[in-house]
Amino acid sequence: MPKRLFGTDGMRGEVNAAPMTVDMALRLGLAAGIRFRKGTRHHRVVIGKDTRLSGYMFESALAAGLSAAGMHVIMTGPLPTPAISFLTRNMRADLGVVISASHNPYTDNGIKFFDADGFKLPDNIENEISDMALNPDQVWRYPAPDRVGRATKIEDAGGRYIVYTKNCFPPQMTLEGLRIVVDCAHGASYKIAPLALEELGAEVFRIGCEPNGLNINDHCGSLYPEVVANKVQELRADIGIALDGDADRLIVVDEHGTILDGDQLMALCAQAMMARGELPGNTLVATVMSNLALEIFMREHGGQLMRTPVGDRYVVEAMRREGAMLGGEQSGHMIFRQYSTTGDGLLAALQILRIVREKEKPLSQLAGLLTLFPQKLINVRIEKRRPLETCQELMEVKSKIEKELGDRGRVLLRYSGTEPLCRVMVEGEDADNVNQYAEDLAEVVANELH
Repeated sequence: MPKRLFGTDGMRGEVNAAPMTVDMALRLGLAAGIRFRKGTRHHRVVIGKDTRLSGYMFESALAAGLSAAGMHVIMTGPLPTPAISFLTRNMRADLGVVISASHNPYTDNGIKFFDADGFKLPDNIENEISDMALNPDQVWRYPAPDRVGRATKIEDAGGRYIVYTKNCFPPQMTLEGLRIVVDCAHGASYKIAPLALEELGAEVFRIGCEPNGLNINDHCGSLYPEVVANKVQELRADIGIALDGDADRLIVVDEHGTILDGDQLMALCAQAMMARGELPGNTLVATVMSNLALEIFMREHGGQLMRTPVGDRYVVEAMRREGAMLGGEQSGHMIFRQYSTTGDGLLAALQILRIVREKEKPLSQLAGLLTLFPQKLINVRIEKRRPLETCQELMEVKSKIEKELGDRGRVLLRYSGTEPLCRVMVEGEDADNVNQYAEDLAEVVANELH
């Protein structure tokens, strides 16, 4: 059992293996319910999930723990992560809970929390909940029998979220005449995303919209954008949209099948928002993983790129602190703070479509603003974690490579927040050198952390 349950995006792991077990979910429900219970009034919590088979058992366990702690539980069924963030705010709930392992296979699942304002919990509160749940001697402060919560389901949660996302699109604008391919990864957005686009007038072609509990993210969705790219070309569609299992990230494909990742999309949106005067300080917030080309693009267009640790919640924290209105990750998380408190794939897609409509040009003529630097990422499985700066040989090799790259390249070493991996990333102008540097570093990592 780990000393801390939460990684960069909640708790996550293989189903029925510690910590991703029903008994831990029950204890997390108790811990979170007691942590957020204040006074004697009844409290409310919204629970949503994606389409994984294991979602049912974790939903029941969390509902039991939260009810026992005195929370009224509102269950939405399968719904995107950003929808739970929205509903938590909209329904004046004290807490939101999402049961999802995002882009991972169905054999994994996860649990993450939102506060009453729809923001992911900061590290210190996650640690409080984690400590309570992991403590075998924890004494639970149960409420009196008449203060126990009840669990109910709401049937119109999806419709509420669709109305919300459509209200983030210009009211006089439609998608009439656009042919859009949507790949929902057999995940949480399988009903909502196609319906929202159709209600705005688009002709929608569905992929990955037939979940069976086992096929989420299975060679579809944002991890496999070539699937939607092929379908766009086959159907001669105008645009392709690929979401992940919990629909908080987005990858887009233009009419020629060219794949646009989060960095390309952030550049496009930042340019449009700067032109509208909607980007305070012309500041874009992204993580250390975003391509160097994005940083150069912002600088050349009179703006700046602010970097954060990996994880969209760290991006959001920096945006709130600095007053920034646009942020995201290379992986496709995009946060439009004017509308949302977390990454939202459908909302981001609508902002891209807004630009296409405003310019009345094909996406291929609007995007592709970045000439991406070659970037190599190697995930090295490790057996022990120690501060990377104490690995002498690794630091020496890293320093040598950084000197050779100069200001036209970067080296990034970091531990995964959810898996026993060290991520090695090298970026530079020459692809062959970048690949060799990454392999050299990965070899040293494997030797020192074995």
